[in-house]
Amino acid sequence: MKPHELRELSVAELESRLSDARGALSKLRFTRATTGQVENPSRFNQTKREIARLLTIITEKNTANG
Repeated sequence: MKPHELRELSVAELESRLSDARGALSKLRFTRATTGQVENPSRFNQTKREIARLLTIITEKNTANG
């Protein structure tokens, strides 16, 4: 999702997406560790950027409310 679409979500929804993204990254790492290869290596960077984007928006929302 684009950042402006993520900013429309609540903090709880963002944290849920963050949990999902961290789980996806964990699965990617596990797959790479067990098989030695991944279907789409660029997915690592995409997932890490998504996690960073979610953390940034959650921080923005928490500082704006507090």
